[in-house]
Amino acid sequence: MLHMDNLQKVYRTEMVETYALRDFNLKVNEGEFVAVTGPSGSGKTTFLTIAGLLEAFSAGTYMLDGIDVSRMGDGERSRIRNQKIGFIFQAFNLIPDLNVLDNIEVPLRYRGFGAGERRKRAADALARVGLSARGKHYPAELSGGQQQRVAIARALAGEPRLLLADEPTGNLDSAMARSVMELLEELHRDGATIVMVTHDPQLAARAQRNVHVIDGQVVDLAADLAA
Repeated sequence: MLHMDNLQKVYRTEMVETYALRDFNLKVNEGEFVAVTGPSGSGKTTFLTIAGLLEAFSAGTYMLDGIDVSRMGDGERSRIRNQKIGFIFQAFNLIPDLNVLDNIEVPLRYRGFGAGERRKRAADALARVGLSARGKHYPAELSGGQQQRVAIARALAGEPRLLLADEPTGNLDSAMARSVMELLEELHRDGATIVMVTHDPQLAARAQRNVHVIDGQVVDLAADLAA
């Protein structure tokens, strides 16, 4: 599903080069649930934005669902991103002036779905996260955990091949965080491929596999400890 080989991301100024990712190698198979951990500034967010085709990389190869995205232009990246990737953000990123169903429909408009198909997909996705009764509510009328479930429903409505979650429980209390994590685990059991960036070791331990990033590289902690 996702294969990065010797990926580099360099930020350049007139005076200095800063490597956000250096010889970054990662493979995520279809149906996996992978947690990406590491200290602040290690490159986790850079990895996620590149994985989601929100940012270009400097060198290396990135294959997404069998497609080499290395030489794609912005328009083609946007099309692939909209068709294949669902995003779940820490800050929910819901539009306050739209009700829940309308929020879920927004990405579907960019894919050209008709009104009937958009509403059906939005309603089905909302039912999947257990919030069918909240479709006409506005974000401010929901708890944090409910807003994150709406954000997950928005990601699911497009039937993405890959779900990318950036600290999806970071703004939630422990009870709401458990609820959201249980939903992600349920989606994984149903076959979803999920890559989740998290600082929480307890949440990371619930993923199928953990990947640790330090100084822009994937590291093998077991090998480091053995050494």
